[in-house]
Amino acid sequence: MTHVLDPADPVEKTALLTAALRAAESLREDRLYTDPYAATLVGDAGPRLLAEIRAATFPPDRPRSIPSTPDYNAIRTRFFDDFLQRAVGEAGPAQLVMAPAGMDSRAYRLDWPAGLRYFEVDRPAVLAFKEERLRGAAPRVDHVTVAVDLTADDWEDRLRAAGYDPDAPSVWMLEGLLYYIPEHDARRMLERVAAFCAPGSLVAADLVNAAALTLPHMRPLLDVFAGWGCPWLFGSDEPEALFGQYGFDVTAVQPGEPGADFGRWPDPVPDRSVKDVRRVFFVHGRRR
Repeated sequence: MTHVLDPADPVEKTALLTAALRAAESLREDRLYTDPYAATLVGDAGPRLLAEIRAATFPPDRPRSIPSTPDYNAIRTRFFDDFLQRAVGEAGPAQLVMAPAGMDSRAYRLDWPAGLRYFEVDRPAVLAFKEERLRGAAPRVDHVTVAVDLTADDWEDRLRAAGYDPDAPSVWMLEGLLYYIPEHDARRMLERVAAFCAPGSLVAADLVNAAALTLPHMRPLLDVFAGWGCPWLFGSDEPEALFGQYGFDVTAVQPGEPGADFGRWPDPVPDRSVKDVRRVFFVHGRRR
């Protein structure tokens, strides 16, 4: 049976966009990583998705005023590549959860320590499509897929049944998730993750600030995602406090700051005290 993702489905469309961006990054001479699976994962949809994003990001009739999506995605991918490999290295946690997994290929393209169990959680249609596209490719880790929607009431039970141990330290990667869901659901997700990971577990996520959802100059990019049926819905100006409410001590860095630049961020990084500017945060830290 051939699995085809509905191009109107917003979750899958954003997952394919990430793969398209990673495929394009892998062709650059100054690439921050190489993802040899991204082009296969995105397939023929890549050029169209990239064209829509490029038209919004680099308008031909005026200077760019919104973040450079290709540079942002490259930095985000490399930043979290490095974080995850540090997190599980040198006797780190022996279980890693990608939630949602989307079209991510880190299980296949990165080296992982022996003994690590790598869980990918996403909707059945996404994981079936991904399995078909990657047929014949071998993950470099003990790889377990958990086909369940993260809005389901029982995803914890499904993850536990797949071998996840909530009493042992773990690493959680929440990439490309929180700003696509309403605030109540984002907070509920953090609450559920916190309740399902042992003290000392690590978490990482990306998050926008509140102004990024409303600033007029962000409208071209926001309109693309809204047109796909997946508007940005949630942002926070205080990611440390947000995660802290659920038992995580975290650090939030912005692209372009030390450790989150890699020589690629093209814009100034306003101090956190400056109001009414758009921001993106890479959040990472530990469960108390």
